[in-house]
Order: sequence, then structure tokens, then C-alpha cells
Amino acid sequence: MKPAPFVYHAPKTLEETIAVLAEVAPEDGRVLAGGQSLVPTMAFRLARPAHLVDINRVAGLDRFAVEDHALSIRACVRHAAFHRPVTAGPLGNLLAFVVRHIAHYPIRTRGTFCGSLAHADPASEWCLVVATLGGEIRARSVRGTRRIAVEDFFQGLMATALAEDELLEEARLPIIPRDTHWGFYEFSRRAGDYALAMALTTFRLENGVIAEPRLGLGGVEASPRRIPEAEAALDGKPPELAVFRQAAEAAADVIEPLEDIQASAEYRRDLVRAVARRALERAAA
Repeated sequence: MKPAPFVYHAPKTLEETIAVLAEVAPEDGRVLAGGQSLVPTMAFRLARPAHLVDINRVAGLDRFAVEDHALSIRACVRHAAFHRPVTAGPLGNLLAFVVRHIAHYPIRTRGTFCGSLAHADPASEWCLVVATLGGEIRARSVRGTRRIAVEDFFQGLMATALAEDELLEEARLPIIPRDTHWGFYEFSRRAGDYALAMALTTFRLENGVIAEPRLGLGGVEASPRRIPEAEAALDGKPPELAVFRQAAEAAADVIEPLEDIQASAEYRRDLVRAVARRALERAAA
């Protein structure tokens, strides 16, 4: 099929982008960055935006940098930028590992980090990373720049706190300490498929016990999130298999799993037990 008719806009500056978006957003204007989620839905006419605002020519939106103890990732940074560590230390290595689980290589060359956040698919690896690490979203409109904590950003299945006329200009990830252990595990039926469940964990070791644990889940609920009950089961405990099983069980107990044609709710709950434990085991290794 072919997309429904739309008006194409190609602004060259951020100011022009914001002005155009303010004008066309009430008419279902959409931002086009990588287009790997939007364009297929347009082709099947599941989405019929009247306007597309293409931000690929806007100077500066393809950059990332470490500043103020955070990694700044702007709106047109591609997934493929993370195939190699973009910063020294565990954060760069974590991102380089996670990116290999995103779809297939051709999609990674076009899809964008911030586009994944704006789309807010619960099975998005980048959404899980930002939710687990405590990232920040910066949205821009004619009203100025708004900073949104990740806890307030995801608001349900493919729903975010972005206003219709806001551009997700930048995502920021905190630089994690060099002695941080991290582990990621994802289950999908085939390589490149959407994850049915995935887990990301980070922690430090102090005197042989776990400190500052974080454990997030994605693909199992309407939005990715940290699981405080699992983190409490880890805090102050030795990094042992029995502790990891207890934390994974705590996570499985508190989730409200999705149910769809891919998996039942109880199947996803059981997957949580597996992916959470395996992510923790990888972190300990």
C-alpha cells in the first residue's frame, strides 16, 4: 500500500523546526527522524499524518557528547552510532552491547535513539536503558525547553508526556561509575524480533555485597520501569545465585504483564524470572 497524502516540510534550523511543528501539530503533524516505525505504519495507513516535519537536515541534531557528567544524545543520533563504545567506561560498553539486540543492521543505520523514546514501544531496548539508568528527556517547543524525568515520561503503551507540538530534542544518560557491574538479557523468538521480555541491571560491590542496585524490565508491561521490590532483594546481599533467584521472583510477583497474540500474561511472568536472573548473572560475571 501507499501512504495517504501529506505535506512535507524540511526545516534547516532548530528554530524553524519548532515553528513549523507548532503550526502543523494540531493537524496531526509528525516528526520524521529515522522513520523506521512511522513510515511502515503510514504505508499500511495505520497512521495518516497530514504533515511530516523532516528533521534530518537540522544542523547539530546528529551529535552526542559527554557533558555535566551525562551522555547527551540528540534527536538524529542513529542506533548504529553505538556499535562501538561512545564513551569510556561501563556506560559505553553497555550501550554497545544492547544495540546489537535492536532489529537488524539496516534498521540500525536509520533508526534513532530519541525516535525510539518518542515511539515508546514497551519492547524498545533504548526505552529500557533510559528507564533503568534514570535518564532525562529534553523537549523543545515554542514555549521553550522542558526537562522531563524518565519516571514521568513514559505514560502507558506507546504513550509519553510529550505535547503534540514538542520535539524530543535530546536524551541524557548519567555516566555510571567505573566500578559498576551491568548485565542485559533479552528473549525474542527470532533474532531481530521484538523482545517478549528483557532485563537490565547495574550494581556496585562494596565489601563483597551489592550496593546501589538497579533492575529494570521491558517488553512485559505497558512501559519499561525499574522494579523496587527486586532491588530491595539485592541490596546489601552477596552476588550469589540464590539472591538473584529471589530478586527475579520478586520482580515476577509484582509486574502486571501484557497479554497478546505473542504471549500470555503468565508466560511473560515466567520469562521475567528467567531474564532478570540471567541479567544479574551476567552482571556478576
